[in-house]
Amino acid sequence: MLIDYVPILLFILIGLAAGVGFAAIGFLLGKREAYAEKDSPYECGFEAFEDARMKFDVRYYLVAILFIIFDLEIAFLFPWAVVFDDVGVFGFVAMMIFLAVLVVGFIYEWKKGALEWE
Repeated sequence: MLIDYVPILLFILIGLAAGVGFAAIGFLLGKREAYAEKDSPYECGFEAFEDARMKFDVRYYLVAILFIIFDLEIAFLFPWAVVFDDVGVFGFVAMMIFLAVLVVGFIYEWKKGALEWE
């Protein structure tokens, strides 16, 4: 039974060997010359004009959370749609409850103005 996992173990070992190998080749063969242009901060071709640790508007985070929520919704919805014939009424009702919770969250964010961008 454990023999079924040999291809997965082989895939992991080859991936690790390739990653470590390429990093080692770059480290061993790469140039180590430091110069002013290489060490200078770079931001779109000109010097940075603001602190990188400036505060973002909370709406940015709300949109990011909204994206993650709907991204997860698709991650759960696609496998459910593939086996739709096999899940029966219980699976259908469970997914409708899941979608209803997401719609309630979406309406809440819409009413709070998280989707309005000024």
